[in-house]
Amino acid sequence: MAMAMSDSGASRLRRQLESSGFEARLYVKQLSQQSDGDRDLQEHRQRIQALAEETAQNLKRNVYQNYRQFIETAREISYLESEMYQLSHLLTEQKSSLESIPLTLLPAAAAGAAAAAGAEEGGAGGPGGRDHLRGPAGFFSGHGGAARDSQSAGEEGKQRTLTTLLEKVEGCRHLLEAPGQYLVYNGDLVEYEADHMAQLQRVHGFLMNDCLLVATWLPQRRGMYRYNALYPLDRLAVVNVKDNPPMKDMFKLLMFPESRIFQAENAKIKREWLEVLEETKRALSEKRRREQEEAAAPRGPPHVSSQATNPFEDDEEEEEPTSPEVEEKVDLSMEWIQELPEDLDVCIAQRDFEGAVDLLDKLNHYLEGKPCPPPVKELKAKVDERVRQLTEVLVFELSPDRSLRGGPKATRRAVSQLIRLGQCTKACELFLRNRAAAVHTAIRQLRIEGATLLYIHKLCHVFFTSLLETAREFETDFAGTNSGCYSAFIVWARSAMGMFVDAFSKQVFDSKESLSTAAECVKVAKEHCQQLGDIGLDLTFIIHALLVKDIQGALHSYKEIIIEATKHRNSEEMWRRMNLMTPEALGKLKEEMKSCGVSNFEQYTGDDCWVNLSYTVVAFTKQTMGFLEEALKLYFPELHMVLLESLVEIILVAVQHVDYSLRCEQDPEKKAFIRQNASFLYETVLPVVEKRFEQGVGKPAKQLQDLRNASRLIRVNPESTTSVV
Repeated sequence: MAMAMSDSGASRLRRQLESSGFEARLYVKQLSQQSDGDRDLQEHRQRIQALAEETAQNLKRNVYQNYRQFIETAREISYLESEMYQLSHLLTEQKSSLESIPLTLLPAAAAGAAAAAGAEEGGAGGPGGRDHLRGPAGFFSGHGGAARDSQSAGEEGKQRTLTTLLEKVEGCRHLLEAPGQYLVYNGDLVEYEADHMAQLQRVHGFLMNDCLLVATWLPQRRGMYRYNALYPLDRLAVVNVKDNPPMKDMFKLLMFPESRIFQAENAKIKREWLEVLEETKRALSEKRRREQEEAAAPRGPPHVSSQATNPFEDDEEEEEPTSPEVEEKVDLSMEWIQELPEDLDVCIAQRDFEGAVDLLDKLNHYLEGKPCPPPVKELKAKVDERVRQLTEVLVFELSPDRSLRGGPKATRRAVSQLIRLGQCTKACELFLRNRAAAVHTAIRQLRIEGATLLYIHKLCHVFFTSLLETAREFETDFAGTNSGCYSAFIVWARSAMGMFVDAFSKQVFDSKESLSTAAECVKVAKEHCQQLGDIGLDLTFIIHALLVKDIQGALHSYKEIIIEATKHRNSEEMWRRMNLMTPEALGKLKEEMKSCGVSNFEQYTGDDCWVNLSYTVVAFTKQTMGFLEEALKLYFPELHMVLLESLVEIILVAVQHVDYSLRCEQDPEKKAFIRQNASFLYETVLPVVEKRFEQGVGKPAKQLQDLRNASRLIRVNPESTTSVV
């Protein structure tokens, strides 16, 4: 009874939720008003959740049933498509047989027609056959394999075959109008993707005596095909693909810059395709070789007859009859020369660049010192076209669009082959362009850390390591070439250094880092740059020239900060002794002054924790010596005057303040204390600054010497309260 009530409640709830006018907000509001408490709401929530789970299960069940029905329907459609395809081929065979009947009247084609009739009787027994040619007159006749074109067929039969081809394939009529062209072999194939071996489409191949036509099957128009591609046989290479179940009965066609993989119906048809392709290519090559010989042969006799009929020619012209004999000595009938263009195509398609260049070197060595008759010129024209294709492939290998992984060594293969081809300048340009893109990419991929110094360490490691590897690889690849390549490398290195300095300055100087941080970063960059000296590459002057402007700006900015801080302390100066309160603080101050170079600071300390100097003078000493130490880390000759002038400006601020205070102060005790601070500045601080500057720079500074020698108080007008320096 309770279960029946529960089922009826669930049905009523489902109908209510499925109604077209259901509003969730109104439903929840009514439910809240009608419920007695929290338990009712929890129970109602559980009922809704159970209903949702039940609905989800029903939805899954319906989807599964529909999916099974979809699979069964697709299977039935596939069976129907296969049967229609077989029926289309049977009708096409019958039509071809009817078209070939008039050829029986030709004596030359009688044997071919009889063979076609026999093949037709055998082909009707199975649905999975291929349409092939049995003689030049029949277009589709036969089943289970294709036959070669009969050499005894007449011109009428060949023309009829070609006409039938033009009727069956859309879009190829304008491509197949060459005289003497006829069909040799044809059959159905399945094309596969070269990379992943996924099935692409069904095609039909038509092999003519000079080209191969590939047409795609039109499912909506049975027995008809659409033109896909046309490949000249002299630029086509055929490669047998080893069976690797389930991928079997395949062969590959190589045409620069692409390749295509086809699958035959069985091993027998695959073998026939390979054999007939090779025989047709060989026949075409032999035919063109004979045409070349025939074209070159008639050129000799006119010279001989001219010499025979004109006995008054001078001695130089008597040498002309020997030229045909010299031309005949250039033997181009060797098999490797005849197959050279095709072998080059295969090497290029298979990315065997070394093999292609080896073949070219072999040909150049063979033709070296030999005359250049028309057959040789024609051969060179074909080879030059392959050289152009090979160069394009090598250029693409070095382009920045390719993957930049692998470092400079990854480019060695393409660079070395370009150099062997005589393209040294192009190889140098492409190599450096590739490395510039790699360096730029490496810098861009660096993460900008919160700590500037950490980022600069990573940046210097990435950049200078790449530069060092590039320099070593360049020296390996271009050793023995012209010196112009090394000049190009120096120009490239300067450009790359500019790229590095841009990233360096943006992180160090544009972000307004402290002078100490900037000094450490520049020091790290200099140390990495000096490592290039191990290979004889010194770029220190370049990094100095690129950083001088930013360092000048940093020194000027920090100088202004020190001057403003000193003036602010001067304005609040009370000329009182320092009381450090604790011995630890006094000891710390002594260590700081000792690190600044003030070794006699003990004489300025008093009893307990007192220091007989003002806070302003002590702070000025520490700040000035800190500025000098950091500036010396940034120092190079171009910054000499900038650093010296900055030091003089900073020192003058303190000197002028002491002189002004000494003249204005009336209290004798404070006046004596001011004199003591002035003595500390002139006799202790200035000599330390001068000595440290000379140690860091390597030569004394006359301006600092003059400033120290003027240690006497500057005489001014007693009524004036200003100091003149």
